[in-house]
Amino acid sequence: MAAHYDELDSFYRDVWGEHVHHGLWRTGSETREEAVRALVNLVADAARIRRGMCVCDIGCGYGATARMLVEEREAEVTALTISPAQYAFARSRSEDAANPRFVLCDWLVNDLPAANFDAAIAIESSEHMPDKAGFFAQARRVLRPNARLIICAWFASDAPKRWEERWLLEPICREGRMPDLGTVADYVRLADAAEFKREAFEDLTSSIAPTWPKIAHRFLMKLLSQPAYVRFLFNRHARNRVFALTILRIWLAYRCGAMRYGIFTFRRV
Repeated sequence: MAAHYDELDSFYRDVWGEHVHHGLWRTGSETREEAVRALVNLVADAARIRRGMCVCDIGCGYGATARMLVEEREAEVTALTISPAQYAFARSRSEDAANPRFVLCDWLVNDLPAANFDAAIAIESSEHMPDKAGFFAQARRVLRPNARLIICAWFASDAPKRWEERWLLEPICREGRMPDLGTVADYVRLADAAEFKREAFEDLTSSIAPTWPKIAHRFLMKLLSQPAYVRFLFNRHARNRVFALTILRIWLAYRCGAMRYGIFTFRRV
């Protein structure tokens, strides 16, 4: 997973921006920056993040969400990434600031102190975890009693068609370095086993769907204007160049209903 993000580092920052996650289009008239910030605010509201709270950002990417929570919610944020390239960039954007604190590590084997956080968020990172039960177990370990865990995730539909599995879901997982796409029911079951109480779930599929045509258009413009993108696509040594095709697969998967997107609010009991 780290190698995937490291090799595609410039692609993600160039095409996705520093918020490496979907945007939230409630009206359809939002700019991309407004949409990605809207998703962060939705997560922060669900977690009830306020001044002085200790928050863990699981899979922080380039640190934009963590910085936003510090600057606008006045939280104390510890942000984790498994990618050295993302970690280096996040650190460079925060200079010598101690908050947020960025940590380069694997969430599944982290050494964060137990019962230390008032909230934890995972925006499109749980999908990459090879041990999702371990993901929830670590969240339970580091959270204080009654703390909230907010998860934004991509989900497989409950009953995908065979062609959707073969041509969309399986390649998306393989090309996006995800072990599998769990269903909403899978997450509920795993959370229950880890003794989290589900407080809410909202299906956001239609609100985040505009992300992909916008990403595809931006990527096409980069191809037409920057020769480096073309060279990368035709470089047979580039292991992750196929992700350009994955953009189209994900767009189609949302359109046909093979994939869903939603936000969970869980509470540690």
